[in-house]
Amino acid sequence: MIAKVIVVEPKYQINIGYIARVAMNFGVKRLFFVKPRAKLDGRQSVMYAKHAVSLLEGAVIYKTLREATKDCDVVIGTTGIWQKAGVNFGNVYSFEDALGRVGRLGKDTRVAILVGRDDIGLRSDEIETCDIVAHIETNPDYPVLNISHSLAIFLYLVNRERFRLQVSREYADREEMDNLMLVLEKMIKKKKKIRNRKAVLNTFRRVISLAHPNRQEVHALITALS
Repeated sequence: MIAKVIVVEPKYQINIGYIARVAMNFGVKRLFFVKPRAKLDGRQSVMYAKHAVSLLEGAVIYKTLREATKDCDVVIGTTGIWQKAGVNFGNVYSFEDALGRVGRLGKDTRVAILVGRDDIGLRSDEIETCDIVAHIETNPDYPVLNISHSLAIFLYLVNRERFRLQVSREYADREEMDNLMLVLEKMIKKKKKIRNRKAVLNTFRRVISLAHPNRQEVHALITALS
C-alpha cells in the first residue's frame, strides 16, 4: 500500500508541527496539504516538528481536495464522528478493518489518507466522496481525537502490518516443518524401546506447532536430530 497523507486546511501551527513529527516517525517521505490556514514555516510549526522540518519544507500544497486526490486509487477519510458519512454507512470501518480492505487491493494501490481540519474535521460532503471512512473507537462522550493523534494511530497500524509481513518471512514454512518431522520419524523408528511411535510423533508435532519456530530454530533441530 502506497499511502499519501493529505492534511485538509489545518488551522494551528502546533498541529502542523506534530503531524510532521509523527509522519517522520513512521517513515512518511512527503506530506500534502490542502489550503493550510496556518503557516507551514511558522515558528510553532517548526518548533513542534522537531527533526521533521524537512517534511514541511518539502510539502506539496493543493488548492482543492479533488486536485489532491486525483492521482489516488482509494481515498480513506478519517473522522471521529462516523455519522458524518450520511445515510450510507456501508463504507464506515474501524481503522484496522479499513486497512484490511485496502491490503487486499494490492501493494501498488495508491491510497490517500485524509486528515481533517483540527477544528471541525472533514465536512460531510467531503466524507461522502471517500471510498472508505475510517473511525477510531473512542469514548462516545468525547470521541474526537486531535488530528496528529489520529494520524499517529493510523500510521502505526500501517507499519504494524508491514512489520508482521517482515517477521512472518523469518518463520519456518510448511516444507521446512515437514523436513523436521521426517527427520524425527526416522529417529523414532530406530528406537526399539518406543512402543507407540505414532503417539510420540503426534506429541512432538503439536509441541513444535505451538512453539511456532523460526527457520533458524528448525534447522538447528534438524541438525541435532540427524
